[in-house]
Amino acid sequence: MKPYEHPEALYPYREWSLGEDAYNDENNQRSESIFALGNGYIGMRGNFEEGYHGDKGTSVTGNYLNGFFDSEPIVYPEGAYGYPSRNQAMLNVTDAKIIELRIDGHPFHLNTGHVHRYERKLDMKNGILHRLVEWESPAGHRVLLQIRRVVTLQHKHLAAVDYEVTALNFDGMVTFHSVMDGKIAKQEVTDDPRLGAGSAEPSLLLEGSEHGESLIWMKQRTRHTRFALFTAMSHTVHSSSGYEMTEKLEGERISAEFEVPVLSGETVSLTKYISYHTSKDYPEDELMGRSVNVLQMAENTGFEGLALEQQAYLDTFWSRTDVEINGDPALQQGIRFNAFQLLQSVGRDGVTNIGAKGLTGEGYEGHYFWDTEMYMLPFFTFTQPEISKALLEFRYATLGKARERATVMSQKGALYPWRTIDGEENSSYFPAGTAQAHINADIAYGLKQYVQATGDYEFLAAKGAEILFETSRFWADMGHFNPARGGAFCIDAVTGPDEYTAIVNNNAYTNLMVQDQLNFAFQTAGLLREKYPQDYERLQKSLGLTEEEVQGWLEAAQKMFIPFDDVLGIYAQDDTFLTKRKWDFENTPADKYPLLLNYHPLVIYRHQVLKQADLVMAMFLLGEKFSLSDKIRNYNYYEPLTTHDSSLSPCIHSIVSAEIGDLEEAYAYFDRTVRMDLDDINRNAKDGLHTAAMSGSWMCIVNGFGGLRLHEGVLCFNPTLPQQWDSYRFKIVNRGQLIDILVSPGEVVYTLVEGKGLEIKHKGQSLLLSPQEPVRMSLMKKLEAVIFDLDGVITDSAEYHYLAWKALAEELGLSFDRAKNERLKGVSRMESLEIVLEDSGLHLSEKEKLELATKKNENYKRMIERITPADLLPGIGSLLDGLQARGVSIGLASASHNAPLILERLEAGHWFQAVADPGSIAKGKPDPEIFLLAAEMLGVDPMNCIGVEDAEAGVRAIQAAGMKSVGIGSSDQLGAADLLLSSTFELSTDLLFGLFNRQ
Repeated sequence: MKPYEHPEALYPYREWSLGEDAYNDENNQRSESIFALGNGYIGMRGNFEEGYHGDKGTSVTGNYLNGFFDSEPIVYPEGAYGYPSRNQAMLNVTDAKIIELRIDGHPFHLNTGHVHRYERKLDMKNGILHRLVEWESPAGHRVLLQIRRVVTLQHKHLAAVDYEVTALNFDGMVTFHSVMDGKIAKQEVTDDPRLGAGSAEPSLLLEGSEHGESLIWMKQRTRHTRFALFTAMSHTVHSSSGYEMTEKLEGERISAEFEVPVLSGETVSLTKYISYHTSKDYPEDELMGRSVNVLQMAENTGFEGLALEQQAYLDTFWSRTDVEINGDPALQQGIRFNAFQLLQSVGRDGVTNIGAKGLTGEGYEGHYFWDTEMYMLPFFTFTQPEISKALLEFRYATLGKARERATVMSQKGALYPWRTIDGEENSSYFPAGTAQAHINADIAYGLKQYVQATGDYEFLAAKGAEILFETSRFWADMGHFNPARGGAFCIDAVTGPDEYTAIVNNNAYTNLMVQDQLNFAFQTAGLLREKYPQDYERLQKSLGLTEEEVQGWLEAAQKMFIPFDDVLGIYAQDDTFLTKRKWDFENTPADKYPLLLNYHPLVIYRHQVLKQADLVMAMFLLGEKFSLSDKIRNYNYYEPLTTHDSSLSPCIHSIVSAEIGDLEEAYAYFDRTVRMDLDDINRNAKDGLHTAAMSGSWMCIVNGFGGLRLHEGVLCFNPTLPQQWDSYRFKIVNRGQLIDILVSPGEVVYTLVEGKGLEIKHKGQSLLLSPQEPVRMSLMKKLEAVIFDLDGVITDSAEYHYLAWKALAEELGLSFDRAKNERLKGVSRMESLEIVLEDSGLHLSEKEKLELATKKNENYKRMIERITPADLLPGIGSLLDGLQARGVSIGLASASHNAPLILERLEAGHWFQAVADPGSIAKGKPDPEIFLLAAEMLGVDPMNCIGVEDAEAGVRAIQAAGMKSVGIGSSDQLGAADLLLSSTFELSTDLLFGLFNRQ
């Protein structure tokens, strides 16, 4: 991927805040998303208190309540059994933050009068949105306005606005017009599936309202779900000269007007407290009383008191969540903004969740997706685990509806909805909705990670196991042991994460995740049987669970079919993906992306093209199932096919790029992820922020550059430092203990900040952390191993290969010369035979080809009997002695199956601690697998290895493995090598150490 080029910053780079130093009308709607405030329940877009009066930009006034929705029938021109019948949509509710200001009768608008000074700042340390405006009215009256807004993290139902006005050059009248507006503008109808469909009629119906000096309220009811919404506000005026208050009631608009006399130099202020309560959360007859109590508490506390509470809450949050980046202010600002917005968007009550756009816009209609478990949950599990528990409790609370959905789908157990608010399936497009049954396995994965990271087995026994068992029951019923696949367990007609490939059999991601889930379910049953027998007995009775069924989960996991292509040596995304034509990226104009907005789904489905990471994501989540060579090979195949039309995708590619050693690409993908919204990369920030990308940016640092993986509850780190940074730092919570990780040039420092003692792993090495005792581990690269090819490097048996192949070719009546022989260097025996047979016109069976290759090899083996120790190439003996003397491990990575025999004839075996077996690898050179296998056998990080080769394919293999490369031979063939030598005689230990240490 090309490095991401930052546009000119719309919001200046500041470490702990987001700001504007001038009013930008054209970007108004985008800024309304960016400056949104929330507390996981209430969400307020960054609309101006006085409203929008510009003419260049656009505006969407937005106030949202997490989990509060209306439901309308879905109209299908052509329906079918099992389609969801109703759609739920998070509502844009009553706007109570409006404060209109008049200065001696002149209304304050940014587009009238004269703005002498303008500042807007979202302070992420204290959770306050500030505005400072010095404005002159058309009549010449000049005022300084200081406006603060808070949506309180400590009080679920409360928001407040503090509005100060200082008269700078006049005596006169300041009028605050505080409004509650229940009439909501209709959402614009659009064909973009990422946005809401909109409603043809108002969803909130007015039932009553009242205004008085102490309380102003409005009661509304949703049209279809019949939930009651009670919005209330109260005010405190600060003025030395008193004020006059007038109330107005105009249909769905209630207001209180405060006329306040002011002298030049004097400051007056209005503090407005706002509360939202609904009958979805409380009995309807309690709504007024609860509103009164909240507003009275707020008035008693005052805005300054609420600000102090907000500060205290965020102090605790940042003490566990902050990520420090030293070296790039744009990314430092971005990562903190993302963490802050995640906190503002996430439900923390066990009955709400976190939407794809959080509480910042109406995109995706406020629905919850798999984004929660795969993206947001890891962020909270390792920083705020109590929030993760609440998110999993939401899934438990909606398990009943998941059971109902499975029944509709003619399956046992439970099927969670692809998109939902209250647990019912809301996806009307089943190929990219209900077919994404992998959400069951995603939830199980999130549950597993939470339990292993926290040790909260009580939650697993009390609630989590029921989710796990019911969704596992679904898989056992949906899949089948397929005789056509040798009795393997297959899962048909599903869609994986890649929504550009729909309704396929055996999506690799799905099958791998289900395999992991079924194993976890089997293990959990055993755990409960032993440690929590009462809970296990309860579940057996309530679910009708039998030991035979549990054993069936294990059998399905063991026999799970995972599609694999032997020719390419990669996992197939599904049964048919690799048989399709590749998308013509070269001739696809830039304005045709995202593809989903410009091509019919069937056009996309017919091609090898990905919307987002699919198999690549499985390699991250289930990394222990893949070798490093698997990851490199699969990543290199699927990455060029991926459009990243989904905002969920770049972060996963960043993580896997970092793991396979491509830090440049990892950084480019991270850069694109972390400022997805601040730089409006997808050009739709105006519709709401991308919460999954926000959490993904955290994962890029922690799981990508930090290399964090969780294995059986143990934190494992493999940190690297991007060259663009001086250092970075993050914290991880594990089983109630807090670890600080500081990565800087040359070392990483692990410090147990809270806790009694914790074992972790650093690059596979176990470390025991004690409280407040930093453990320093070196990250300096050092030469630990040299891995050699055999032919042309250790000895020259290439002549024997040439003679043996030539003899076979002549026997077949084929021409064979030294030019063709050059193409055989570094490749496997069977690949060499294919080159020999090129253009021969012979049509041979695989058995016949194997017989020919064997015949050639037997001839070759007879020839190499002539080899003696004298056939070591010049300088190799002394080089190997020198490496051994300096403690450098030595390995062999040859495509020759006869390498052990040749080493024996050379009497050279004592030098080599590892000889990679070419028969055990999936792909030969230029694939890096054989070099990676040698490094693994030596127990050495590939980054600390040098490979020595005499063939172009071998050099490419070394470099693909992330090793330094030495080429022996002609520069025409080996010009890409890091060091090129004409012969082995020039090799020396000093030369190799010099190459490795060279920057």
